Amino acid sequence: QVQLVESGGGLVQPGGSLRLSCAASGSILSINVMGWYRQAPGKQRELVTAITGSGSTNYAESVKGRFTISRDNAKNTVYLQMNSLKPEDTAVYYCNVDGAVVRGIVGRRDYWGKGTLVTVSS
Repeated sequence: QVQLVESGGGLVQPGGSLRLSCAASGSILSINVMGWYRQAPGKQRELVTAITGSGSTNYAESVKGRFTISRDNAKNTVYLQMNSLKPEDTAVYYCNVDGAVVRGIVGRRDYWGKGTLVTVSS
């Protein structure tokens, strides 16, 4: 089985910064894309940013220039550096693994973390 463990959420004032981490554990042979999604109260889950194994990235327009995703392939870990946070960034942030090859499992699978709450408020 594969588990994703997120950390780094919390309460921060507008303009502040937070760094989220997500470590994937289990018999993982490779991962295609790692990413972060978020879901604000009353809204649908949305893609924030994602990164491929080769380092290609994409970002939602709302976070471009403020958030940075990075990845440590050796540790199967993805990070999200969030700067200049705004109240509208308040949400539960979920880590996603897309296209993981896992020992003993045929084909590629997707996995989700349980989420970490980020609250931006004064």
